[in-house]
Amino acid sequence: MFSGNLGQSLQLYFVDGKPDGIVTAEVFNWSGQVLVTPRTRLKEALDRAASGYTGVYLLLGEKDGKPFAYIGESESIADRIRSHEAKKDWWTSAVLVTSTGNGLHKAHVKYLEARLVEEAKKVGVTLLENANIPPKPGLSEAETANMEAFLAFLFLVLPAVRLDMFVHNTRPSSSVAVEAQSVSAPKGSAEGVKFVIATQKHGLKAEALVLDGEFVVLAGSQARLEWEGQEKATSGYATLHEKLRQSGVLQPSGKHCIFQENYAFSSSSAAAAVVYGRQTQGPTAWRTSAGQTYKEWEAAQLGS
Repeated sequence: MFSGNLGQSLQLYFVDGKPDGIVTAEVFNWSGQVLVTPRTRLKEALDRAASGYTGVYLLLGEKDGKPFAYIGESESIADRIRSHEAKKDWWTSAVLVTSTGNGLHKAHVKYLEARLVEEAKKVGVTLLENANIPPKPGLSEAETANMEAFLAFLFLVLPAVRLDMFVHNTRPSSSVAVEAQSVSAPKGSAEGVKFVIATQKHGLKAEALVLDGEFVVLAGSQARLEWEGQEKATSGYATLHEKLRQSGVLQPSGKHCIFQENYAFSSSSAAAAVVYGRQTQGPTAWRTSAGQTYKEWEAAQLGS
């Protein structure tokens, strides 16, 4: 069974030699196969043998400028996607998930479909055409464990092919709280260091920890109610602010938003931008209780 503590080797194959063309992805010792194709290369993708296997699929695109997706299953993915090609015009790419030797059966893929919809709704950053979570079929205990192991590998592969709709950036309160209780200033360790943004001008206060290599803003921290920056149309951070509002991680409260959960950002600047509601230099915005900036702290870590 897959363990997140073990390294894994991923093989990506660019079928037509182009990064935006048809791509297949496989992991050593995993029976799953993932194929990603733009809609413009759909015929070539569906001509491949694995496309006719039993499996699950995702249609990806946008509606009203926001990420949109549909998750389905079929005993012949190619046949099902051909029917969607005629009925759904919003999607621009597809992800097909099958197994070597066509090893998945109908109950397997119905279980995978239900779990994928469930996880996508939990993350909440992508709107789904699926209105409800499909019921899970009655698999045995062993088969359920096998499908959960299959999903663990799939959730490892999908971000590598630039599909982040199943990535959970929220973090459990219990494990983060333990770190927060005992740390207030850097002591030479790269983990558990608390940083703060506190500004009287905007009435904001936010706290964050560096944990497991991630910059985690703590639940209860404040952020601007709306994105205030001039570059809203082009800023990825503005989009992130809106996604966190949509998913409920940020909840409006008076003049601010409040982080309802601990949230892991890709960088200190991403975290600071969401807090301030505008482009912000995170390395100088975040400080320890002793006044050391994140940039100064990071330099000290490299020096030591």
